Amino acid sequence: MNYLLTLLVITANILGAGMIVPQVLRLRRDRTTEGVSAVGAGVGIALNLWWFIYGLQAEGAIGIVPVSIAGVMLYSTIALQLTKLDGRGQLSPIFGGFVGFGFIPLLPYLFIDLRTTGIALGLLYTVQFTPAALAVIRTTEPVGVSASTWTMGLAEALIWFIYGVIIGDPALTIGGAGGSFFSFVILVRLFLVMRPLQDQKRRRRLAL
Repeated sequence: MNYLLTLLVITANILGAGMIVPQVLRLRRDRTTEGVSAVGAGVGIALNLWWFIYGLQAEGAIGIVPVSIAGVMLYSTIALQLTKLDGRGQLSPIFGGFVGFGFIPLLPYLFIDLRTTGIALGLLYTVQFTPAALAVIRTTEPVGVSASTWTMGLAEALIWFIYGVIIGDPALTIGGAGGSFFSFVILVRLFLVMRPLQDQKRRRRLAL
Protein backbone atom coordinates (compact mmCIF):
# COMPACT_ATOMS: atom_id res chain seq x y z
CA MET A 1 0.00 0.00 0.00
CA ASN A 2 2.85 2.40 0.82
CA TYR A 3 4.34 1.83 -2.63
CA LEU A 4 0.97 2.57 -4.23
CA LEU A 5 0.57 5.78 -2.27
CA THR A 6 4.08 6.89 -3.18
CA LEU A 7 3.42 6.16 -6.84
CA LEU A 8 0.16 8.11 -6.75
CA VAL A 9 1.83 11.13 -5.14
CA ILE A 10 4.73 11.15 -7.60
CA THR A 11 2.39 10.82 -10.59
CA ALA A 12 0.06 13.54 -9.29
CA ASN A 13 2.99 15.92 -8.77
CA ILE A 14 4.29 15.33 -12.28
CA LEU A 15 0.86 15.84 -13.80
CA GLY A 16 0.05 18.81 -11.55
CA ALA A 17 3.15 20.71 -12.57
CA GLY A 18 3.04 19.45 -16.14
CA MET A 19 -0.58 20.42 -16.75
CA ILE A 20 0.18 24.14 -16.54
CA VAL A 21 3.26 24.04 -18.77
CA PRO A 22 1.36 23.55 -22.08
CA GLN A 23 -0.77 26.60 -21.28
CA VAL A 24 2.33 28.69 -20.59
CA LEU A 25 3.91 27.50 -23.84
CA ARG A 26 0.71 28.06 -25.83
CA LEU A 27 0.44 31.66 -24.65
CA ARG A 28 4.06 32.23 -25.50
CA ARG A 29 3.75 30.63 -28.94
CA ASP A 30 0.35 31.83 -30.15
CA ARG A 31 0.21 35.12 -28.22
CA THR A 32 -3.58 34.85 -27.94
CA THR A 33 -5.47 34.84 -24.65
CA GLU A 34 -8.90 33.85 -26.01
CA GLY A 35 -10.60 31.63 -23.45
CA VAL A 36 -7.86 32.03 -20.81
CA SER A 37 -9.16 33.32 -17.47
CA ALA A 38 -7.23 36.06 -15.68
CA VAL A 39 -9.30 35.42 -12.55
CA GLY A 40 -8.31 31.76 -12.77
CA ALA A 41 -4.63 32.72 -12.78
CA GLY A 42 -5.04 34.75 -9.59
CA VAL A 43 -7.03 31.97 -7.96
CA GLY A 44 -4.38 29.44 -8.94
CA ILE A 45 -1.64 31.45 -7.24
CA ALA A 46 -3.64 31.89 -4.03
CA LEU A 47 -4.83 28.31 -3.67
CA ASN A 48 -1.45 26.78 -4.43
CA LEU A 49 0.01 28.93 -1.67
CA TRP A 50 -2.63 27.54 0.70
CA TRP A 51 -2.07 23.95 -0.43
CA PHE A 52 1.61 24.48 0.33
CA ILE A 53 0.75 25.55 3.89
CA TYR A 54 -1.73 22.70 4.30
CA GLY A 55 0.69 20.10 2.95
CA LEU A 56 3.36 21.13 5.45
CA GLN A 57 1.01 20.79 8.42
CA ALA A 58 -1.59 18.10 7.65
CA GLU A 59 -0.71 14.47 8.35
CA GLY A 60 -0.10 12.50 5.16
CA ALA A 61 -0.44 15.55 2.88
CA ILE A 62 3.26 16.41 2.48
CA GLY A 63 3.13 15.00 -1.04
CA ILE A 64 1.19 18.01 -2.29
CA VAL A 65 3.96 20.47 -1.36
CA PRO A 66 6.16 20.12 -4.50
CA VAL A 67 3.29 20.56 -6.94
CA SER A 68 2.01 23.52 -4.93
CA ILE A 69 5.34 25.30 -5.28
CA ALA A 70 5.38 24.59 -9.01
CA GLY A 71 1.77 25.76 -9.26
CA VAL A 72 2.55 29.13 -7.68
CA MET A 73 5.43 29.67 -10.08
CA LEU A 74 3.56 28.60 -13.21
CA TYR A 75 0.31 30.45 -12.47
CA SER A 76 2.40 33.54 -11.73
CA THR A 77 3.98 33.09 -15.16
CA ILE A 78 0.53 32.93 -16.78
CA ALA A 79 -0.50 36.08 -14.91
CA LEU A 80 2.56 37.89 -16.25
CA GLN A 81 1.87 36.64 -19.78
CA LEU A 82 -1.74 37.83 -19.65
CA THR A 83 -0.63 41.24 -18.43
CA LYS A 84 2.00 41.48 -21.13
CA LEU A 85 -0.34 40.42 -23.93
CA ASP A 86 -3.53 42.25 -22.90
CA GLY A 87 -2.18 45.10 -20.81
CA ARG A 88 -2.50 46.19 -17.20
CA GLY A 89 -6.27 45.82 -17.36
CA GLN A 90 -5.70 42.15 -16.58
CA LEU A 91 -4.19 43.03 -13.19
CA SER A 92 -7.59 43.75 -11.66
CA PRO A 93 -9.17 40.31 -12.30
CA ILE A 94 -5.89 38.59 -11.40
CA PHE A 95 -5.69 40.45 -8.09
CA GLY A 96 -9.41 39.93 -7.48
CA GLY A 97 -9.06 36.18 -7.90
CA PHE A 98 -5.99 36.10 -5.66
CA VAL A 99 -7.53 38.11 -2.81
CA GLY A 100 -11.02 36.65 -3.09
CA PHE A 101 -9.92 33.04 -2.87
CA GLY A 102 -6.88 33.65 -0.71
CA PHE A 103 -8.85 35.29 2.09
CA ILE A 104 -11.49 32.57 2.58
CA PRO A 105 -9.21 29.84 4.05
CA LEU A 106 -7.64 32.38 6.38
CA LEU A 107 -10.68 32.48 8.66
CA PRO A 108 -10.86 28.75 9.51
CA TYR A 109 -7.05 28.61 9.64
CA LEU A 110 -6.90 31.36 12.30
CA PHE A 111 -10.08 30.65 14.26
CA ILE A 112 -11.06 26.98 13.85
CA ASP A 113 -8.61 24.19 12.92
CA LEU A 114 -6.51 22.74 10.12
CA ARG A 115 -9.09 20.08 9.20
CA THR A 116 -11.75 22.72 8.56
CA THR A 117 -9.20 24.73 6.61
CA GLY A 118 -8.55 21.65 4.49
CA ILE A 119 -12.25 21.16 3.77
CA ALA A 120 -12.48 24.82 2.74
CA LEU A 121 -9.48 24.31 0.45
CA GLY A 122 -11.07 21.24 -1.10
CA LEU A 123 -14.24 23.17 -1.84
CA LEU A 124 -12.29 26.15 -3.15
CA TYR A 125 -10.19 23.87 -5.35
CA THR A 126 -13.47 22.79 -6.92
CA VAL A 127 -14.57 26.39 -7.37
CA GLN A 128 -11.08 27.29 -8.67
CA PHE A 129 -11.91 25.69 -11.99
CA THR A 130 -15.18 27.60 -12.37
CA PRO A 131 -13.69 30.78 -13.94
CA ALA A 132 -11.70 28.68 -16.41
CA ALA A 133 -14.74 26.58 -17.29
CA LEU A 134 -16.95 29.65 -17.74
CA ALA A 135 -14.30 31.36 -19.88
CA VAL A 136 -14.11 28.33 -22.17
CA ILE A 137 -17.89 27.97 -22.37
CA ARG A 138 -18.49 31.68 -23.08
CA THR A 139 -15.73 32.00 -25.69
CA THR A 140 -16.88 31.18 -29.20
CA GLU A 141 -13.49 29.88 -30.27
CA PRO A 142 -11.32 29.21 -27.18
CA VAL A 143 -8.16 28.83 -29.25
CA GLY A 144 -5.96 30.10 -26.42
CA VAL A 145 -6.82 27.15 -24.18
CA SER A 146 -4.58 24.08 -24.16
CA ALA A 147 -6.39 20.73 -24.24
CA SER A 148 -3.20 19.05 -22.99
CA THR A 149 -3.36 21.17 -19.84
CA TRP A 150 -6.85 20.01 -18.98
CA THR A 151 -6.22 16.39 -19.92
CA MET A 152 -3.40 16.29 -17.39
CA GLY A 153 -5.53 18.31 -14.98
CA LEU A 154 -8.25 15.66 -15.14
CA ALA A 155 -5.75 12.87 -14.51
CA GLU A 156 -4.15 14.75 -11.61
CA ALA A 157 -7.50 15.52 -9.95
CA LEU A 158 -8.58 11.89 -10.22
CA ILE A 159 -5.35 10.77 -8.57
CA TRP A 160 -5.71 13.22 -5.67
CA PHE A 161 -9.31 12.03 -5.25
CA ILE A 162 -8.18 8.40 -5.01
CA TYR A 163 -5.29 9.33 -2.71
CA GLY A 164 -7.60 11.36 -0.48
CA VAL A 165 -10.03 8.46 -0.18
CA ILE A 166 -7.23 6.05 0.73
CA ILE A 167 -5.70 8.20 3.48
CA GLY A 168 -9.04 9.62 4.62
CA ASP A 169 -8.20 13.26 3.83
CA PRO A 170 -11.43 15.23 3.11
CA ALA A 171 -9.53 18.16 1.54
CA LEU A 172 -7.92 16.02 -1.16
CA THR A 173 -11.07 13.95 -1.68
CA ILE A 174 -13.37 16.94 -2.16
CA GLY A 175 -10.84 18.86 -4.23
CA GLY A 176 -10.06 15.87 -6.43
CA ALA A 177 -13.74 15.18 -7.12
CA GLY A 178 -14.51 18.79 -8.03
CA GLY A 179 -11.37 19.23 -10.09
CA SER A 180 -12.18 16.08 -12.06
CA PHE A 181 -15.68 17.33 -12.85
CA PHE A 182 -14.67 20.76 -14.12
CA SER A 183 -11.65 19.45 -16.05
CA PHE A 184 -14.00 17.04 -17.80
CA VAL A 185 -16.46 19.84 -18.62
CA ILE A 186 -13.67 21.95 -20.13
CA LEU A 187 -12.35 19.05 -22.22
CA VAL A 188 -15.83 18.28 -23.56
CA ARG A 189 -16.29 21.94 -24.51
CA LEU A 190 -12.92 22.07 -26.26
CA PHE A 191 -13.67 18.86 -28.15
CA LEU A 192 -17.09 20.09 -29.31
CA VAL A 193 -15.78 23.48 -30.42
CA MET A 194 -12.26 22.85 -31.64
CA ARG A 195 -12.80 19.67 -33.65
CA PRO A 196 -15.12 21.37 -36.20
CA LEU A 197 -12.57 24.20 -36.51
CA GLN A 198 -9.79 21.70 -37.16
CA ASP A 199 -11.94 19.93 -39.76
CA GLN A 200 -12.58 23.26 -41.51
CA LYS A 201 -8.85 24.03 -41.63
CA ARG A 202 -8.14 20.55 -42.98
CA ARG A 203 -10.69 20.92 -45.75
CA ARG A 204 -9.24 24.33 -46.68
CA ARG A 205 -5.75 22.86 -46.97
CA LEU A 206 -7.01 20.04 -49.16
CA ALA A 207 -8.85 22.52 -51.38
CA LEU A 208 -5.66 24.51 -52.08
